[in-house]
Amino acid sequence: MLLRKLNPSEGLCNSTRLTCCNFKTHVISAKIASGDFQKKLVFIPRIPLLASEDENLSIPFKRTQFPIRLCFAMTINKTQGQTLDFVGIYLCGPVFSHGQLYVALSRTKTSKGMKLLIRSLNSDSNDDHSTYNIVYDEIIQKAFT
Repeated sequence: MLLRKLNPSEGLCNSTRLTCCNFKTHVISAKIASGDFQKKLVFIPRIPLLASEDENLSIPFKRTQFPIRLCFAMTINKTQGQTLDFVGIYLCGPVFSHGQLYVALSRTKTSKGMKLLIRSLNSDSNDDHSTYNIVYDEIIQKAFT
């Protein structure tokens, strides 16, 4: 998963999922895994990272690293704007913001590509098949006025 916005017009945005093909000292060749640029070959360079001045380091330094991270799972917020073939959603508690459940449930093309696991907050409850959808009525009312 890409951690920086490198070139949005070429599909290299924050949270873009990649399949790495080749690793070199200063560049990684990868294919974009989904979206409008799916299967496009891209090159990810090492980027410089400077220690920030507020870290109180006695010796300033600069390092370079690839702006990617191994990703087996993503947060709901990181998947926003992506369409995926298969999604597994694990809700160990209710979502915590307006529209978050909608974002999670609307990532797949079809309902067959979705698996959902909901854990009850109350261990004494037999109801393991529901969760709260956080909706702010004020937002809905303003949309229709």
